[in-house]
Amino acid sequence: MNARLPEVDPNEAVELVDDGALLLDVREMDEWQAGHAPDARHVPMSTIPQVMRDLPTDVPIVAICRSGRRSAEVTVYMNNAGFDVRNLEGGMQEWSATGHPVVTDDGSPGMVI
Repeated sequence: MNARLPEVDPNEAVELVDDGALLLDVREMDEWQAGHAPDARHVPMSTIPQVMRDLPTDVPIVAICRSGRRSAEVTVYMNNAGFDVRNLEGGMQEWSATGHPVVTDDGSPGMVI
Protein backbone atom coordinates (compact mmCIF):
# COMPACT_ATOMS: atom_id res chain seq x y z
CA MET A 1 0.00 0.00 0.00
CA ASN A 2 1.27 3.44 -0.93
CA ALA A 3 1.52 5.64 2.19
CA ARG A 4 0.08 8.59 0.28
CA LEU A 5 -2.59 6.54 -1.46
CA PRO A 6 -4.42 4.05 0.72
CA GLU A 7 -5.12 1.02 -1.45
CA VAL A 8 -6.84 -2.31 -1.00
CA ASP A 9 -7.00 -5.41 -3.16
CA PRO A 10 -10.35 -6.90 -4.23
CA ASN A 11 -10.49 -9.35 -1.31
CA GLU A 12 -9.81 -6.58 1.20
CA ALA A 13 -12.49 -4.49 -0.53
CA VAL A 14 -15.04 -7.29 -0.11
CA GLU A 15 -14.19 -7.52 3.60
CA LEU A 16 -14.63 -3.76 3.99
CA VAL A 17 -17.97 -3.79 2.15
CA ASP A 18 -19.13 -6.75 4.27
CA ASP A 19 -18.30 -4.62 7.32
CA GLY A 20 -20.35 -1.66 6.02
CA ALA A 21 -18.04 0.25 3.67
CA LEU A 22 -19.40 1.83 0.50
CA LEU A 23 -18.03 0.53 -2.81
CA LEU A 24 -18.03 3.63 -5.03
CA ASP A 25 -17.77 2.98 -8.78
CA VAL A 26 -16.51 6.17 -10.47
CA ARG A 27 -16.55 4.94 -14.08
CA GLU A 28 -18.64 6.36 -16.90
CA MET A 29 -22.21 5.19 -17.53
CA ASP A 30 -21.35 2.88 -20.44
CA GLU A 31 -18.72 1.12 -18.33
CA TRP A 32 -21.16 0.76 -15.43
CA GLN A 33 -23.91 -0.60 -17.67
CA ALA A 34 -21.58 -3.23 -19.17
CA GLY A 35 -20.85 -4.61 -15.71
CA HIS A 36 -20.11 -3.62 -12.13
CA ALA A 37 -19.63 -5.12 -8.70
CA PRO A 38 -23.00 -6.19 -7.26
CA ASP A 39 -22.89 -3.94 -4.19
CA ALA A 40 -21.37 -0.88 -5.83
CA ARG A 41 -22.90 2.59 -6.00
CA HIS A 42 -22.36 4.42 -9.28
CA VAL A 43 -21.13 8.02 -9.12
CA PRO A 44 -19.15 9.04 -12.22
CA MET A 45 -15.85 10.74 -11.42
CA SER A 46 -16.94 13.99 -13.09
CA THR A 47 -19.87 14.32 -10.68
CA ILE A 48 -17.97 13.67 -7.44
CA PRO A 49 -17.58 17.36 -6.50
CA GLN A 50 -21.32 17.93 -6.89
CA VAL A 51 -22.55 14.81 -5.08
CA MET A 52 -19.81 14.37 -2.51
CA ARG A 53 -21.96 16.02 0.16
CA ASP A 54 -24.50 13.18 -0.30
CA LEU A 55 -21.94 10.44 0.35
CA PRO A 56 -21.51 8.97 3.83
CA THR A 57 -18.78 10.31 6.07
CA ASP A 58 -19.32 7.73 8.81
CA VAL A 59 -18.18 4.64 6.89
CA PRO A 60 -15.09 3.85 4.84
CA ILE A 61 -15.39 4.19 1.07
CA VAL A 62 -13.63 1.99 -1.48
CA ALA A 63 -13.29 3.77 -4.83
CA ILE A 64 -13.16 1.64 -7.98
CA CYS A 65 -12.79 2.33 -11.70
CA ARG A 66 -11.58 0.20 -14.62
CA SER A 67 -7.86 0.08 -13.82
CA GLY A 68 -7.45 1.99 -10.56
CA ARG A 69 -6.20 5.28 -12.01
CA ARG A 70 -9.38 7.37 -11.92
CA SER A 71 -10.37 5.93 -8.57
CA ALA A 72 -6.90 6.84 -7.25
CA GLU A 73 -7.57 10.47 -8.17
CA VAL A 74 -10.97 10.30 -6.49
CA THR A 75 -9.38 8.72 -3.41
CA VAL A 76 -6.89 11.58 -3.02
CA TYR A 77 -9.54 14.23 -3.72
CA MET A 78 -12.06 12.82 -1.24
CA ASN A 79 -9.48 12.09 1.46
CA ASN A 80 -8.35 15.71 1.20
CA ALA A 81 -12.00 16.67 1.82
CA GLY A 82 -12.13 14.60 5.01
CA PHE A 83 -13.52 11.26 3.80
CA ASP A 84 -12.00 7.86 4.61
CA VAL A 85 -11.41 6.48 1.10
CA ARG A 86 -9.24 3.63 -0.19
CA ASN A 87 -8.48 2.95 -3.83
CA LEU A 88 -9.18 -0.52 -5.18
CA GLU A 89 -5.82 -1.36 -6.72
CA GLY A 90 -6.24 -2.68 -10.26
CA GLY A 91 -9.87 -1.61 -10.44
CA MET A 92 -12.62 -3.67 -12.04
CA GLN A 93 -10.03 -5.48 -14.13
CA GLU A 94 -8.43 -6.90 -11.00
CA TRP A 95 -11.85 -7.39 -9.34
CA SER A 96 -12.95 -9.58 -12.25
CA ALA A 97 -9.58 -11.34 -12.64
CA THR A 98 -9.70 -12.49 -9.00
CA GLY A 99 -13.09 -14.09 -9.53
CA HIS A 100 -15.39 -11.53 -7.97
CA PRO A 101 -18.79 -11.16 -9.66
CA VAL A 102 -19.50 -8.59 -12.37
CA VAL A 103 -23.18 -7.96 -13.04
CA THR A 104 -25.46 -5.65 -15.00
CA ASP A 105 -28.28 -3.65 -13.39
CA ASP A 106 -30.72 -6.54 -13.79
CA GLY A 107 -28.31 -8.98 -12.12
CA SER A 108 -27.22 -10.73 -15.33
CA PRO A 109 -23.52 -11.52 -15.79
CA GLY A 110 -21.63 -8.43 -16.94
CA MET A 111 -18.22 -7.64 -18.32
CA VAL A 112 -15.52 -5.05 -17.74
CA ILE A 113 -15.01 -2.69 -20.66
